[in-house]
Amino acid sequence: MRFDVLTLFPDLFPGYLGQSLLKKAIDRGMVQVELHDLRRWSKDKHHKVDDRPFGGGPGMVLRVEPVVECVEDVQRRANGPGRVVMLTPQGRKLNQQIVEELAQEDRLLLLCGRYEGFDQRVVDLLQPDEISAGDYILNGGEVAAMVIIDAVVRLVPGVLGEEQSTVEDSFSTGNRHLEWAQYTRPREYRGHKVPEVLLSGDHKAIAQWRREQGFLKTKTRRADLLETPPTELPPPAGSSEPPAQKNEPTKSAPIQDKTKTDN
Repeated sequence: MRFDVLTLFPDLFPGYLGQSLLKKAIDRGMVQVELHDLRRWSKDKHHKVDDRPFGGGPGMVLRVEPVVECVEDVQRRANGPGRVVMLTPQGRKLNQQIVEELAQEDRLLLLCGRYEGFDQRVVDLLQPDEISAGDYILNGGEVAAMVIIDAVVRLVPGVLGEEQSTVEDSFSTGNRHLEWAQYTRPREYRGHKVPEVLLSGDHKAIAQWRREQGFLKTKTRRADLLETPPTELPPPAGSSEPPAQKNEPTKSAPIQDKTKTDN
């Protein structure tokens, strides 16, 4: 898996990429991350890549020429052009399904915005996959690019010690519930005990407890994730029984996205 990060601030990445699972994946040759400074494609003697917006207004806009020419040049450097992802608040909101979709690619070009964003002709010419990290304000797309790298790398075969852990993660395909509560030693701390079922050795009972706990946590905290109404508990795996019908959940009005700067 190869990531090409196109950014004005490449020095933000080495520290992050040099730690933990990401470092191991890179050292083992399972993942490749290349950083490209957009200023290198500027024809301005001061290496400027931004300018004031036509029509007036605050801030600066990233110019079309250095961005498009950087992407085209980087695409020629390896086999296959790769999938261009623009980090922008106007894109579809990142979730685990999108992460799984991106993980199917051999190469991703992550285009990090700054200031007031990109000249619209960057979008018109490159037709990127526009993705937002969420409905909140960031100084630029670099942190969002790190989020995508981190989330996608976990799904690269062999990166994690236990492949099953990605299947059981919250939001993963086949498990749209939040993960159950986890415990380790000691068995008791300040009066708080580990649930007895987890110490029983009964794997069937443990699996049932975890399934129920994950469902209840999802119903309480993220009912929107449930494919069935949040008042229903899905039947155990392999069961042909439909869940019992209860009260329909109340639908809330959609929240409007008022984010401005690049995520």
